[in-house]
Amino acid sequence: MASWAIFRDRAPEEANVSVPPLACVAVVVDDPGGVATVFERDLGLPRTGIPVPGGGTVPWITVGESAIALFEPGHGFTGGAARSGVHHIAIAAPDPIARAAECDFTCAGATPGLGGGRQVELATRATCGITTRLCEPIGPKAGAVAGTSEGTSDHVERIDHIGVACEDNRAAGAVFTERLGCPVESTQTDFEIVQPIESFTSDRYGVVYHSRPPEPVGGLRVRFLTVGDCELELLQPFDPRHPDLRAEGPVRGAPGNTRGDKGAIARYIERRGPGLHHLALKTPDIDATLAHLAGAGHRMIDRVGRPGSRRARIGFVHPASLGGLLLHFVEREEL
Repeated sequence: MASWAIFRDRAPEEANVSVPPLACVAVVVDDPGGVATVFERDLGLPRTGIPVPGGGTVPWITVGESAIALFEPGHGFTGGAARSGVHHIAIAAPDPIARAAECDFTCAGATPGLGGGRQVELATRATCGITTRLCEPIGPKAGAVAGTSEGTSDHVERIDHIGVACEDNRAAGAVFTERLGCPVESTQTDFEIVQPIESFTSDRYGVVYHSRPPEPVGGLRVRFLTVGDCELELLQPFDPRHPDLRAEGPVRGAPGNTRGDKGAIARYIERRGPGLHHLALKTPDIDATLAHLAGAGHRMIDRVGRPGSRRARIGFVHPASLGGLLLHFVEREEL
C-alpha cells in the first residue's frame, strides 16, 4: 500500500503510521451562504470560495488541515442531493484513478472535481454506505507543508470526527483500514444502564431498600479511524434485549444520552441507510463555545457539555441553526 505524505502527531510507537489526508467534507445545507457566515463570524474560521465544475463557487471553510465545502440542495456536484447533512468525504490522492486501483476499487474513470482537479467517486456498496471520493489535492492547502493548520480560532481547533451510521462497523472499518489505509485510533462500547431500587416504608418497621440487577437501556459499538487530522466515528447501534434498535430515541430538542443516541442512529439507518451522519468540531472549551453560540442567537440542543466518547465532553447545535446540518462540539484531551 502506498504511503502518504501527511502525518498526524502521534506517540513514539505510532510515529511511522501513515494517514491518508482528508481534502474536505462536503455538506448539503439550506442557505450555504448563511451557514458559511456562522462558521466565519461566530466561530472565527477562514472562509473563501472554491470553484466547482460547470462554473461558479461554493463556500469553503478551512478547519484545521482540512475544509468544509457547503452546497445547496439539488446542486449538481452532490448528484442533486435534496436532503441536508454530510454528503461525502474527499480523500486527497495525487492520482485518484491510480489510487482507486491500488485500493482494489472499480471505477468508471475520473470526473472534474473541486478547484479544477480530478476526482473518482467510489461505489457506496463497496464502502458500506459511506459516500467517499478520491480527489487531487484541493485549493491553497494543496501545496502546504504537512502538519500546518490555518483553520483554527478561539472556538475551533480542527474537525474532531465525522460521524457515520453503520450496520456493521467491523465491515466498514475493514474497508477504510485495509484498503484505504486509515489506521484505527481506538474502539469502545457506549452503553447505558439503569439501577432499579425499591423501597419498602413502614410506620413500624422503618425503611428497607432493595436493589435489583442493572438493566441495559441501549448502546453503541464505536470504532474511530484516522483520516487526515480527524477521525471517522463508526457507530453501530446494539441492544441485547431488543431487536428493534429504533426504540427509545431522544426527546426532540432535548439534551441527549446514550440511549437516545442509539435510537437516533438506528432510525437514521432505517430511513436513509448506512452513511455519513454528523460532523463534530474540536473546541478548547465546550461550555464557552456553547454559551457563545447561544448568545449569538443560535438554537441549541446542549447548553453545557455532557459526557461523550473518548473521555470527551460534547454539545450539539440544533440543525435548524445550520441549515439542517447536525453538528456538535468536542472538548477532550488526546492520549
